[in-house]
Amino acid sequence: MVSPTMSESEDPIDPLAPRRNPGLVGHAAAERMLADTQRAGRLPHAILIGGPRGIGKATLAFRFARWLLAGGGKGEGEASLFGDAPVAHDLFLDPDSPVFRRVAASGHADLMTVERGWDKARKRLRGEIVVDDVREISHFLHLTSAEGGWRIVIIDGADEMNRNGANALLKILEEPPHGTVLLLVCHAPGRLLPTIRSRCRRLILEPLALDEVRSLILAHEPGMPAADVAALAELSGGSIGRALDLYRAGGLDLYRKLIGLLTQLPRPDVAALHQLADSLARADAADAYHTFVDLLLNWLEHNVTTLAAGDDGAEIVPGEAALRARLAETARLDRWVDVWDNLRGGFARTDDLTLDRKQAVIEAFMALAAPFG
Repeated sequence: MVSPTMSESEDPIDPLAPRRNPGLVGHAAAERMLADTQRAGRLPHAILIGGPRGIGKATLAFRFARWLLAGGGKGEGEASLFGDAPVAHDLFLDPDSPVFRRVAASGHADLMTVERGWDKARKRLRGEIVVDDVREISHFLHLTSAEGGWRIVIIDGADEMNRNGANALLKILEEPPHGTVLLLVCHAPGRLLPTIRSRCRRLILEPLALDEVRSLILAHEPGMPAADVAALAELSGGSIGRALDLYRAGGLDLYRKLIGLLTQLPRPDVAALHQLADSLARADAADAYHTFVDLLLNWLEHNVTTLAAGDDGAEIVPGEAALRARLAETARLDRWVDVWDNLRGGFARTDDLTLDRKQAVIEAFMALAAPFG
């Protein structure tokens, strides 16, 4: 889908969605690098902004696009009647500025956004960015700038392009028009064609620090209990997007139920397990089911990694430390890695073949119980 649209991760009433968010937390060094590169006249025609989901990549892309469209640092440092003008150390643009407002409203003629479009037949977002959307980039970039400056394309989820879309983008990157820049927001750069990666300047963002995630949670959900904020931050993996997704999907309650059942291994409460599996198998519980699967797989992966590093790890729910110790005593780490791999494959097959979600949850706990003998 091509602008004027909003990013798939945006809420039409959320002022902190990437297109409308005036702030950025945790990526000051990346901002400085982009600003300094532009001021030095070395801005590449394509920048790959990579890193885990939900850490601010799209927010940075829109922030940089607004800054460029508003002049890109022109005049900074020039003398004035009152002395030298200061050089800005970030890409901040006043939300009241005309450029900010037009970008926020998807109404700037020199900015194009490409992302997964809406599948009318299935009434949901497509699973990939299709070639027709990518081909529109070429037409857009060859138009004369409406305001005499940059023409900018943000591809939000570049690793979600299908093969034909990726090949179409490659042709654009081979001969980009003058005065254009493409910002490729990418969650998994390794999924891109090597020839695309080689034509982009890479800017890889790191996960956010715990205190940064906590402050952002409260910015989005003011008044959340401190214990919930702390738990979500620990579960987030440094991603504010993941923290908010968990909160809105009831992830904390699911996590507590998950740990409660895991601490009972190898014989979890059968009634409680079936009650949970039934609730996740309902037709309207697809999001809760996938949240639960994500929590389970991430919990097992994280704890195997923690044990391998000899780290005690954080205890989000009481009993986790003892459970982690039992895992180490019960089987070698490579056995738990095999369990994790089998669970991941089983849940993937359930999705691919639309199998019974209740059965998938119950079989997962059977697999987790097996190493206990």
